[in-house]
Amino acid sequence: MKRKLLKYVIAGFLILMSAIQFSNAQLVTEEEEALPLTRILFVFDASQSMYGRWQSDMKINIAQKLLSNVLDSLRDVPNLELALRVYGHQKTFPPQDCDDTRLEVAFSFKKDNIKQIQHRLKTLVPKGTTPIAYSLEQAGNDFPPCDDCRNIIVLITDGIEECDGDPCAVSQALQKKGIILKPFIIGIGMNFKEAFDCVGTYYDASSEEAFNTALNVVISQALNSTTAQVNLLDEYGSPTETNVNMTFYDNFSGLIKYNFIHTLNNKGIPDTLLIDPLITYNIIVHTIPEVGIDSVKISPGKHTTIPIDAPQGYLNLNIDSYNKRIKNLQCIVRQDGEMQTINVQNFGVIEKYITGIYDIEVLCLPRIYIDDVEIMQSHTTTVEIPLPGIAVIQKSTNGYGSLYVERGDKIELIYNFRDNTPKQESLILQPGKYRVVFRSKYSNRSFYTVEKRFKVESGVTTNVKIYQ
Repeated sequence: MKRKLLKYVIAGFLILMSAIQFSNAQLVTEEEEALPLTRILFVFDASQSMYGRWQSDMKINIAQKLLSNVLDSLRDVPNLELALRVYGHQKTFPPQDCDDTRLEVAFSFKKDNIKQIQHRLKTLVPKGTTPIAYSLEQAGNDFPPCDDCRNIIVLITDGIEECDGDPCAVSQALQKKGIILKPFIIGIGMNFKEAFDCVGTYYDASSEEAFNTALNVVISQALNSTTAQVNLLDEYGSPTETNVNMTFYDNFSGLIKYNFIHTLNNKGIPDTLLIDPLITYNIIVHTIPEVGIDSVKISPGKHTTIPIDAPQGYLNLNIDSYNKRIKNLQCIVRQDGEMQTINVQNFGVIEKYITGIYDIEVLCLPRIYIDDVEIMQSHTTTVEIPLPGIAVIQKSTNGYGSLYVERGDKIELIYNFRDNTPKQESLILQPGKYRVVFRSKYSNRSFYTVEKRFKVESGVTTNVKIYQ
């Protein structure tokens, strides 16, 4: 009996472990699928100067060997595609051929193209000149269309532009169009930082060891997303604000890179985000009104905290008695002294706003203007207006006329009748004194203008009869 029970326990345990392993494998697969595809194009210098002696060997041999070693380490990396473009290897210099560049190995989801790249590297024979700008321009066409890809160029060169091109302008144009991220440049043998700083992120490979280090750093930064958190700060400097969308824009191209709904984890700490460290970001937090921060740089491999001031309170719009006929009443909300509308809020709905002073225009008849409404941190400010009444305007005939509100000794136009409107109209009006001025469309003399005064009270229906 005990042996039989033990057999069932072991069988159950094995089934449970298999389920856990399957679940974990499925989770890993889902996480890998969620990551964007990274595509790295190596733009490799095979110009005549790569035959030059450098430390233990010729530059071309050292560069081939070290890049080939790095490629070996990328065989099992998921969501990664590689390609190789070479320049200066087809035409002998002199004469100078500034079109000497070619995509030697195209991108492929198959990992065997690593072998193709390594083989092509070994067979390269340096011959020509250094058309870097033209090579970068052509490289923009090497990335097949893709909606969610990180396109990265790694330029390996032992010299600067020799064909009167402008690598800076080409690089910036490709980035502006969103075709590539900011390129990496590894300069072999000499420091070309001044020439390439405007092209991308430059690494000086003054020695074999420095070249190997630079290659590994570049690959690490190209592949590894890093972490960040956005602290939405209240008026006390604490990161308590949350549950609002944040849009991350590429500072250079202006393209949207991420949308995140801000979240506090179960410990009340802003959630950790996984983002691309190769981009400088402008962040917009979609509060009312929006707040944000520009030129945010992420440190690769480090956790970056991004503080943004976003203190908020609440605005509650209320009518002092319920009436289903006015359930769709709205108001325009503006910042104090500004004309731009930042929100249109319904009565009966509570909205969240950045703390400050606001002006409100209630879209009723007549309009109600309420200035200097203060929204305070974590506080609900309630604005209440009187319950309106209803005026039923009854006309004996169609015609021309208007409705006015009386303000002291003056009248203010609030509504125009049209000649084709119904003979009876129901208007929701704020309590006050009003006047109708009307003439039948069939009367051809101003003498027949009719004037009717009436009063509207909260919650009361008033019949206004206009006869001619």
